Amino acid sequence: MDDEQQRPDHGPLAGFTVGVTAARRADELGALLQRRGAAVLHAPALRIVPLADDSELLAATKQLIDQAPDVVIATTAIGFRGWVEAADGWGLGDALLERLRTVELLARGPKVKGAVRAAGLTEQWSPASESMAEVLDRLLAEGVDGRRIAVQLHGEPLPGFVEALRAGGAEVVGVPVYRWLPPEDLGPVDRLLDAAVSRGVDAVTFTSAPAAASLLSRAEERGLLPELLAAFGHDVLPVCVGPVTAVPLQGHGVDTVQPERFRLGPLVQLLCRELPGRARALPVAGHRLEIRGHAALVDGELRTVPPAGMSLLRTLSRRPGWVVPRADLLRALPGTGRDEHAVETAMARLRTALGAPKLIQTVVKRGYRLALDPATDAKYTDG
Repeated sequence: MDDEQQRPDHGPLAGFTVGVTAARRADELGALLQRRGAAVLHAPALRIVPLADDSELLAATKQLIDQAPDVVIATTAIGFRGWVEAADGWGLGDALLERLRTVELLARGPKVKGAVRAAGLTEQWSPASESMAEVLDRLLAEGVDGRRIAVQLHGEPLPGFVEALRAGGAEVVGVPVYRWLPPEDLGPVDRLLDAAVSRGVDAVTFTSAPAAASLLSRAEERGLLPELLAAFGHDVLPVCVGPVTAVPLQGHGVDTVQPERFRLGPLVQLLCRELPGRARALPVAGHRLEIRGHAALVDGELRTVPPAGMSLLRTLSRRPGWVVPRADLLRALPGTGRDEHAVETAMARLRTALGAPKLIQTVVKRGYRLALDPATDAKYTDG
């Protein structure tokens, strides 16, 4: 990226903190974010039921072997592979594959088609678009009345898909591959919630709808749902890998951003554009000051700032060029102290961290102000 070539000392996400709710592929997503400079707060909002221990999947597999469906829809490559491997472990692998050879097998997209063929099977049809809507259109065009259709689920809801098939007269059987349950340890989720409502994270990523639903549910249990929704509405960017993942958030009126391609790489690229674009940049005392989540860029150089200093800096930046009284700055500091000397101490540390003391001016007996450049001073101080 051009930005990274100009600033080789840090990535485009330096100074930002991103929450990761994923259980599966969380390490991969975290590494992608950290390579671009982000601090990552990992809080798996789910845990996956191990396939070998999943009695619901075993029962569904036996049912399909004993009573053949007319159609089987494979929706994810990892889910289809996991289903076949689990069946092998139960001694049902050959019987499952034989059954799948006798039905109309549909694969949602090229990756799923590859998994189907790797199992020695051949799909009857696969959309190039990876769209479940296209699968649905094909089935409804063929007619589904009286047909038994098995859908390999992958922990994701399929809004409208199952309902449309049933409305058309089909019997729909779900094959619950990779069911989700709440995490056994809620500590990381609670820490992410606390960070979100206190604006200690700049974005939260979601790679599955159940993870989004789980986080919202936990927030509601703790009485934090209104605060979480307010944070998502203003200061904390909710990022979803795709539209299905966004459904639980949209149900609460939360607007999300999503990449055009529903993959981890494009999701990270989207963050690399969105978060720096939301950062406040000001011309101050002959320097360019950009304020990020837990750091500042001074003329493109990353300067890590303590939490108290960031609180002061954000408060000053809301009224650049204006004098902010010590009492207002004291209220902005973490904690509930009343000693205005705490402001002086935090301000001294902030100036040291920024490495350019003249960015912030002391106005005797009144407070402090960002030393906005004269050429732009009127823009920010008039009215």
